[in-house]
Amino acid sequence: MPISFSMASLKLAHLSDLHLDMSRESDVAASSLVKALAAQEVDHVVVTGDLTHRGSHAEFQRFREHFAPWMETGRLTFIPGNHDRPGEDVGSGFMEGRKVHTVEKAGLFLVCVDSTGEHNRNYFHSHGELTEGVVDEVDRALEAAPKDTLVAVLLHHHVMPLPLESFPEWIATKCGLPHASELALGSRLLERVGGRCDLVLHGHRHIPSEADLGSPGERTLRVYNSGSSTDLGRFRVFSHMAGRLVGEAEWCQASEPARPRTAVHNVRPALQYLVGQLGMALF
Repeated sequence: MPISFSMASLKLAHLSDLHLDMSRESDVAASSLVKALAAQEVDHVVVTGDLTHRGSHAEFQRFREHFAPWMETGRLTFIPGNHDRPGEDVGSGFMEGRKVHTVEKAGLFLVCVDSTGEHNRNYFHSHGELTEGVVDEVDRALEAAPKDTLVAVLLHHHVMPLPLESFPEWIATKCGLPHASELALGSRLLERVGGRCDLVLHGHRHIPSEADLGSPGERTLRVYNSGSSTDLGRFRVFSHMAGRLVGEAEWCQASEPARPRTAVHNVRPALQYLVGQLGMALF
């Protein structure tokens, strides 16, 4: 469909890695983001995992409370991240046990991919999982995408190599641990979706990034890492019309200033996990 100047463009917002816990700081950051989404008059919101920090039902309920205006109107799509799988494993129910499913909205076709695995029940095993079977499912899902819609693939873990963000990640990588690595089949996924998909949206890494992979087919493929929306206090907004992006992605700043969390934020849940495992071993 050719683009007409009389047509109204739609807005898609990409958030990720909220890591909502039960703290006041977490509530303030989430509330600020939701207010910014409303001010931007965003049509649809996607959150690519790590909605919660410890995978608890209470944390997910807090997410539901903050994002109720978007959930109740069917304008919110989310997928699990590794932090949604430990503890009470609330993330296992996000996609009803499916590894791939599609969401169709006005002008939008979303392919949702669960890149977590059972190993993510272990708090220290944060790397993702992507199998050939899941890549095949994504391939088949894209066949159903209407031509005049913006097509996006959503997953939590990163599909391309990204710079290490911390000294602990550097240590883990030197030791051969996989948790800081990209998905093993990430490049394979990009090959399969190239030319049939406009956006690959993910999170996991808290520093945002973007890559333009050119036009392997009819569509230009762009890969965006949201970073941690609550840490950054901002999110990207994509304007689209008749199945095509309009201009470049724009950052929208929330009213609450950025307050990056340190490694200390992970200490308590890590200790709780270790204590729980020790208790199970002893008793």
